[in-house]
Amino acid sequence: MDLSPSQQPARRDVLKAAAFGVTAALSAAGAEQSPDAQDRKPNILLIICDQLGLDAIGAHGCADVRSPHLDRLIAGGATFLESHSTNPVCSPARSSIMTGLMSTETGVISNGRPIHSSRRNLGQWFGARGYETVYCGKWHLPGGYQPRVPGFHTLPAGKGQGDLNDTLVSHACEAYLRSRPKQKPWLMVASFLQPHDICYWGNVRQRRMPKGLPFEPLQGKLPALPPNNTSRPKAPKWLDARRVDDYSPEQWQYYLYIYARMIEMLDADVGRLLRAVEDSGQAENTIIVFTSDHGDGRGRHKHVSKWYPYDEAMKVPLIVSYAGRITPGTVDRTHLVSGTDIMPTLCDYAGIEAPKPCTGMSLRPILERRDVTWRPYLVADYGPAGHIVRTARYKYATYKGDPVEQLFDMQADPWETTNLYEQAKYAPVLAEHRKMLAAFQSTLDRVAPTAGPPRRRPGRGRS
Repeated sequence: MDLSPSQQPARRDVLKAAAFGVTAALSAAGAEQSPDAQDRKPNILLIICDQLGLDAIGAHGCADVRSPHLDRLIAGGATFLESHSTNPVCSPARSSIMTGLMSTETGVISNGRPIHSSRRNLGQWFGARGYETVYCGKWHLPGGYQPRVPGFHTLPAGKGQGDLNDTLVSHACEAYLRSRPKQKPWLMVASFLQPHDICYWGNVRQRRMPKGLPFEPLQGKLPALPPNNTSRPKAPKWLDARRVDDYSPEQWQYYLYIYARMIEMLDADVGRLLRAVEDSGQAENTIIVFTSDHGDGRGRHKHVSKWYPYDEAMKVPLIVSYAGRITPGTVDRTHLVSGTDIMPTLCDYAGIEAPKPCTGMSLRPILERRDVTWRPYLVADYGPAGHIVRTARYKYATYKGDPVEQLFDMQADPWETTNLYEQAKYAPVLAEHRKMLAAFQSTLDRVAPTAGPPRRRPGRGRS
């Protein structure tokens, strides 16, 4: 399963041929695995980053980013091109990754809330089943960087912006991977902040974004604007109000340039972890999963940051590599997947039952190219009261209390520029997607929202 030329840069074959380090081990390991390796429970390395869009990686077609380590991870494993956030904002999406549940099932309906006490996270679930569980980096369930994370041994990594702190995270994880005993299986979560630092350029742009191009040598070398940079399809009021109207085209391009450099910082830290896995001698028995909580506006629809139902915020990388079990270079372009699928997938490969309830589905049959009945549609939430239904062809979005709905033909209009909901011929499509949303929501095992962070006092600065 390979990307088509329109989806994949020409250096695809070069990447596959040049794959070395951990991904070379992954692609070659198959028949060379020892019986002991086949019998052992796999180690698990889950790498989570913050605010990385699916198509912002070199191997996914982004010409503005050099991401050799992520590219090699893709070349040595499988990547899903229909991977979606369950809720494109940090804490809700992370709660789904950690539990296999939707955010309304974890109680984390907005940022800074803890996972409901009735739900078990990856560390609690795997730790009770023989795994040594380790966490390092951003948690945000609640609080950004925490000295204690439920179910995990926590590696210290400080706090702060990604360009200051992510290197500390990768070095701490590297030290653990290179030095720990190998008798007990481990599950490590390495949680990086980049490219989240782009928030400081977008959300407080009056103080960060320069009025003109600050470095003359960049003239003529900035990324091109996306074709939907100025597109504003009809939208609910909550969504329509979230746009940036005061950037010039050159400022948008500089925003994209800065975002690309932050991704390259992340890529270097990922590379450090991949080398540590290989050097530790554990590559043949380690599952590596890489994902993000949500994407970024990236100048599409005049957006910065997240929260939106559009693909720039919704679609995130999901890359899985496992020696001898997953064919290198696998590209899945059809199955609709989300962060809820990570928990049951890891449980499946570890030979343990998934927690109940679990909304996600194991990706193992897809990864091993076996026949499987898969979900015909995917549901996600956005903003305080928005919902999304994604099918193979269409995306439907609705916002509670607002009469404006959205319907996009994702095959004919992948940049989401034309809202079809008012066209009479699409009435049956709208009706069907409303039914899908209602049917899915009726299956959820909801819990009460957990306590949110305390409100800041007027006049106090941001923490």
